[in-house]
Amino acid sequence: MICWEQRKVPTACYYGIHTLRALENFQISNQKVGNHHHFIRALAQVKKASAQTNLKFSKISEQVSHAIQFACNELIESPEKWSHAFPLDVYQGGAGTSINMNTNEVLANIALEHLGFHKGQYDHIHPNDHVNKSQSTNDVYPTALRLATYYSLDDLLTQIQKLIDTLHIKVAEFQFVLKMGRTQLQDAVPMTLGQEFRAFATLLKEDIRLIQRIRELLLEVNLGATAIGTGVNTPKGYANEVIQSLHKITGLNLIGAEDYVEATSDCGVFIILSSTLKRLAVKLSKSVTTCAC
Repeated sequence: MICWEQRKVPTACYYGIHTLRALENFQISNQKVGNHHHFIRALAQVKKASAQTNLKFSKISEQVSHAIQFACNELIESPEKWSHAFPLDVYQGGAGTSINMNTNEVLANIALEHLGFHKGQYDHIHPNDHVNKSQSTNDVYPTALRLATYYSLDDLLTQIQKLIDTLHIKVAEFQFVLKMGRTQLQDAVPMTLGQEFRAFATLLKEDIRLIQRIRELLLEVNLGATAIGTGVNTPKGYANEVIQSLHKITGLNLIGAEDYVEATSDCGVFIILSSTLKRLAVKLSKSVTTCAC
């Protein structure tokens, strides 16, 4: 006979026992999921699309679906308000199971309160049986991570554009300032400081275009793949419908992966994106070092 050790969850908390146990097991860094608002919003968007699709296939009741969607909207509209409900370390074992369960528990408890029940009354709305219906960590987490990364790149591109605009101001300011151009670490021929700053701006414009192209690859998702890509425990047609729902929620041109089994195990887009961001970092380092000199 197996006896699971019990834990007491504070009544003020919106997470549940799985999150509490994960807090005990994974104390690796000082970075908490709750600090990453784009990720919280993306997780809620995935769960909302799933709740809508499960209702369409009569996998959950209309009351349960609408309550879950209400909870998702809370996180989507004000993720910073719910930071405290996501206390887990960003580093943990597994494929993100604890974060997925943390999300399921928070959404279930918000939905329960919306319906007039107390937190933890999971016989009405259950984190697994209702919020996580037709899903797995292995399709929820990668899809949310892709969305969150896409949103984060929006922030990055905005800041790069601001830097480019500032550089162009300097181009005009320095258009008549002469200096020596250098090759092979030696003085070569004259140029203006404005020309040099224009070159810095062009460097960054090239990277904006590259990042914009690369980030489109993030929009190919495996939602509906469930555990290993076969779509086990989902009704026929679920994957296509849930991605259509997510498209309407996010406004992004999401598409389902060509091969869900392949997509569930592949992280290639993040390798490409990492290389692209390293390229940007090298360019920024070069520009900042030259400007400082």
